[in-house]
This record gives sequence, structure tokens and C-alpha cells, in this order.
Amino acid sequence: MGYKLDLNIPAGTKRCVLVSAPHTSNWDFVIGRLAMWAYQLDVKLIIKKELFFFPMGFFLKALGGIPVDRKNKKSNITGQVAQMFEENEDLCVLFTPEGTRSYNPNWKKGFYYLAEKANVPIYLGYLDYEKKIGGIFPEEFIPTGDANKDILEIKKRYKNVKGKFPENGVR
Repeated sequence: MGYKLDLNIPAGTKRCVLVSAPHTSNWDFVIGRLAMWAYQLDVKLIIKKELFFFPMGFFLKALGGIPVDRKNKKSNITGQVAQMFEENEDLCVLFTPEGTRSYNPNWKKGFYYLAEKANVPIYLGYLDYEKKIGGIFPEEFIPTGDANKDILEIKKRYKNVKGKFPENGVR
């Protein structure tokens, strides 16, 4: 598809929370999944349960999808996935914190709280449609306990990354 993949990935990505932003197109999933195979990362994806209908659900699970009910506040998704980290030596869980392909200035914080609870670093993945390059920034991000401040810092790192629809990207 004409993309260049930065294959210099950080060693810590075998056990981490991986953020992927900006998420502005369904193509992000396709291209990103191909990149994860190239990286040989067994990435798990938190995906809204509404997409797990037949036959789509079969394929999403095969691609590492974990169905979650985002509307059920009692489901304790953070605790469930943190338990997965306890049970697995290598686990990389990918999040698109915007929670939508449209512009959303208020990122969902589940990725942050999961990294904090599971005591794992956050790595930042990107797909820049303008430059036609994708990768994972080399620096790990360790939560400080101040989610709002840390998420603003994470967003700054995406300042020059353009999604397929830049008007919906990180600002």
C-alpha cells in the first residue's frame, strides 16, 4: 500500500499497553494489524461488543479482538484485562483512546488506568497518512498518577502525526 514501517520497535512492547492514534479511518485497523504481524506482536484489541456479530465476530477474535460492553459500567474491563496481564508473561493490549473515528478531544482513560493497575508501560503507536509511515515511538510512557496531565503529554507526542482524515486527528 506504499507505507514504510519503522521496524525499530522498543523491546518493552511485548508487555505493555499500546496506544494507537490518531484513529480517523477503518483503514487504521487494516494497516495497523498488518504492522503488528510485521512486528511479530501478538496484540489484543479492545473492541465494542456490538461488532462481534456473525461472521465478523469470528474474524475479530482471530485477529486478537476482545469484546467489551462499553455501556455496562459494572463490567470492570480494567480489572479483567489487568488479570490477563497477571496470567500472561507477554501481553500487548492496543487501544484507540479517541473511542471513535471522529474528532474527540476527550480521550477515554481506560488505557491509562489499565497500564497503572497492571504496572506496565504505555507505548505510542502511530500511522501517519501524510508521510506514509507507521511505527511505535521509542520512549515508553510510565503513568505518574495524574491521568489528565499525562494524557495531555501523550497527545503532544502525536502533534505532527496526520490521520487519513486530519480534521479528526489529535489536537
